[in-house]
Amino acid sequence: MNWDDTTPVGDRVVGAAADREDQAVEAALRPKDLGEFVGQERVREQLDLVLRAARARGGTADHVLLSGAPGLGKTTLSMIIAAEMGAPIRITSGPAIQHAGDLAAILSSLTEGEVLFLDEIHRMSRPAEEMLYMAMEDFRVDVVVGKGPGATAIPLELPPFTLVGATTRAGLLPPPLRDRFGFTGHMEFYAPAELQRVVHRSARLLDVVVDDEGAAEIAGRSRGTPRIANRLLRRVRDYAQVKADGVITRSVAAQALEVYEVDARGLDRLDRAVLTALLGLFGGGPVGLSTLAVAVGEERETVEEVAEPFLVREGLLARTPRGRIATPAAWSHLGMVPPRQAAGGPGQDGLFAG
Repeated sequence: MNWDDTTPVGDRVVGAAADREDQAVEAALRPKDLGEFVGQERVREQLDLVLRAARARGGTADHVLLSGAPGLGKTTLSMIIAAEMGAPIRITSGPAIQHAGDLAAILSSLTEGEVLFLDEIHRMSRPAEEMLYMAMEDFRVDVVVGKGPGATAIPLELPPFTLVGATTRAGLLPPPLRDRFGFTGHMEFYAPAELQRVVHRSARLLDVVVDDEGAAEIAGRSRGTPRIANRLLRRVRDYAQVKADGVITRSVAAQALEVYEVDARGLDRLDRAVLTALLGLFGGGPVGLSTLAVAVGEERETVEEVAEPFLVREGLLARTPRGRIATPAAWSHLGMVPPRQAAGGPGQDGLFAG
């Protein structure tokens, strides 16, 4: 499934991609060590062992690969790795490295023990990727000088460093690259209780008063993603300051998120438009993706890459060889009654029978 939710759809308040405001606020809200980091218990425990062992040996940590949907904390964990190792961090991304020379310039300027964070590593160019193999394994790169028959490869020794790669599409990484990471952690979506802790922590740092029920309301609409939880908290804070007494309660949070068209399950305008068209115009399906996109008034890619992943994960929509179909949960969520099965026809009852 494609979790690379970077397709722009207006100012989507439940979008997982970070905008400039998110980046600025996240810098202030990021936990500084593993003890402050909320959620991802298994990854955090395993990573703690890796870092402690490296510090005990007095060496650099193994290369780390973090995979998962946007907004779950991959960048935050990379910064924590550098902080725990007492090392500087260099941040770049796969799309920024289009030539082997780009990567060679970065690698040759690293200091011993430095952490190199490479976001969206699956989008790096193939020549740079092949250079990275040798750099990760032997801490060496071959710099080619000249062209044609007279070209010469000059080996360049690199200081030991730790590469932290982050990806939303782990399946696109070639096996030789994946195998060179000493530790691989998969970031899971957060449970509501974990997101409630995230909301409380962020509220303290933002000097916002939120009670337990208010935090739970925000957490329940955050689609399992801390970045979205923090964004919703800021929008609810604005509403509370203007329309209420500044205190975020369940009622205030619900009223604020109704203004921003985020319902109790975390669906926004686009999500509900897809479901409404699927149920109201096509009887729950099956219907082709292109037809559904036209009915919603969006591009095919927008429906497929922005709306569908969350709807499928929530069990509201299913992809089948015959097209998209709505599940019984979708009918229930929108308060609609599915049509009865026509005589001799497939119908919704037949699709989900048994």
